Amino acid sequence: MNKTITLAFLALFFAAGPLQAQDWPAMEYFKAKNDSLMQLTDQTSVVFMGNSITQGWISMRPEFFSRNHFINRGIGGQTTPQMLLRFRQDVIDLNPKAVVILAGINDIAENTGPISLEDIAKNLESMVQLSLANEITPVLCSVLPANSFPWRQRITPTESVIELNRMLREMAEHYQVPYVDYYSPMVDDKKGLKPEWGYDPVHPNEEGYKVMEPIVMNTLNQLLK
Repeated sequence: MNKTITLAFLALFFAAGPLQAQDWPAMEYFKAKNDSLMQLTDQTSVVFMGNSITQGWISMRPEFFSRNHFINRGIGGQTTPQMLLRFRQDVIDLNPKAVVILAGINDIAENTGPISLEDIAKNLESMVQLSLANEITPVLCSVLPANSFPWRQRITPTESVIELNRMLREMAEHYQVPYVDYYSPMVDDKKGLKPEWGYDPVHPNEEGYKVMEPIVMNTLNQLLK
């Protein structure tokens, strides 16, 4: 990558609203949309909370959200501490019946610095507790399989993903909340995301989201009866 391209990339990177240091958790990112939603009388059924995997879902499969009246609150690159800080604004204040939480892979990638699996799980547990305290059903999702990070090549995430998913499954059992397993049907023989379902080793492509949709809908259909 030459110097001009590098500088242009960095300019775009730091110009992006969610990445500005003065708004580390990106509280402003969905603020206007949230304010508009709260003016409506109908209750939001489901909020999808997450990172680029959630954000990419509505970009590639917008009809999935519009057809089901789901709200997408995914922000690319985010880690669980950032999501926890915006959880009240972007989830609880919308008064949904359920929240689908898909997070943790960027923590493993150390996007906002080193963090233990235990602390990742604690952040997710706090989201679960906040949801339950506000009569919102949390749906804990497994982290998708990944065996490399294109942007953090020194880290091999394979075993961390497996261990975090074990912790999340136990957490769901402890709180008696739904657990959605994306990992098992999407993993290949190298413990990574099946290539036909991702545009890189971490992010699903459109076909990958088509695999994920019936898996999560199986749980949501039962919750929303």
